[in-house]
Amino acid sequence: MAMTVQLDVVSAEQSVFSGSVATIQVTGSEGELGIHPGHAPLLTGLKPGMVRLVKADSSEEIIYVAGGTLEVQPQTVTVLADVAIRGEDLDEQAAEEAKREAQTQMASGAASELDHQAAAAQLAEAIAQLRVIRQLRK
Repeated sequence: MAMTVQLDVVSAEQSVFSGSVATIQVTGSEGELGIHPGHAPLLTGLKPGMVRLVKADSSEEIIYVAGGTLEVQPQTVTVLADVAIRGEDLDEQAAEEAKREAQTQMASGAASELDHQAAAAQLAEAIAQLRVIRQLRK
């Protein structure tokens, strides 16, 4: 039997996943992270992107997160996400529209630095959602 670790992916609204997994891949604030059972304790921020998890039976699941925090402990891994959505529940048309809207705001010279930063964050989230959708199609 494969070694596993308990993974909990939660957002403010709901628990998106809770179960045993063999591996986890996430986009941390410093780059891509691969978490396996026995990983050293870790606390890091997450960028908008995907949480790819492989269960003990080798099945995969992909969850979109719009930032948050990853905590790795000896027996559990917790993803506290700002927003967490199962990959298959993402809306491609809404993500494309959000991307276009953010690009338009940035191109028009946002009224303030704060508006520009909000548009850039919206653009990053939309691009991350589209990446997750494309990854699911492979």
